[in-house]
Amino acid sequence: MKKGLLILLFTFTATAATAQSSFGVKAGLNYGDNGEIEYSDFENAGEDAVKGAEGKVGYHMGIYYRGDLGGLYLKPELLYTQTKSSYQYNNEEADYNISKLDLPVLLGIKVLGPVHVFAGPSFQYILENDFDGVTIGDVENEFTIGAQFGAGLQLGRVGLDVRYERGLSENEAQVLDLNSPDGLKRVDSRPSQIIFALSLDL
Repeated sequence: MKKGLLILLFTFTATAATAQSSFGVKAGLNYGDNGEIEYSDFENAGEDAVKGAEGKVGYHMGIYYRGDLGGLYLKPELLYTQTKSSYQYNNEEADYNISKLDLPVLLGIKVLGPVHVFAGPSFQYILENDFDGVTIGDVENEFTIGAQFGAGLQLGRVGLDVRYERGLSENEAQVLDLNSPDGLKRVDSRPSQIIFALSLDL
């Protein structure tokens, strides 16, 4: 946690020191999933089985600070994000929901007119996780790291971008009741999602 706070402080200090900078708000939708589940397959003598998720739509909202560095820019963001995945197993269908704080730190470059591309790490703090109908424990690591890359348009004060995010840190949540009637055992909490965002410089 201390390392994350130091990174946050350094990033905002560095961007604030640049000659041209802007602060703004953003919001958007994300579509993807949170990884695989492990469960007892009742149709196969209760043997352990693994199944992937079906993606669902979530959302995010937050603030950002962009510091221009000539043809480059540095853009840290602080976002509240909710992701959702759907699973079908043992004749059950259930959703896995995660609420988290995201801190992407993106380095971008202007390539042609209003078009820019960017990439960077995304630091994540998981606030809450919930699986329909199952008592599930907290994730192994509240603080995790992922990676993002994407492209966008900056039209005056308004920005549009699309990006892909993948969680890099292994992070699972265990089912507390291993004798649960639906046979669920664990769920992978790493995100894999496409993110669409609209931003406004203030």
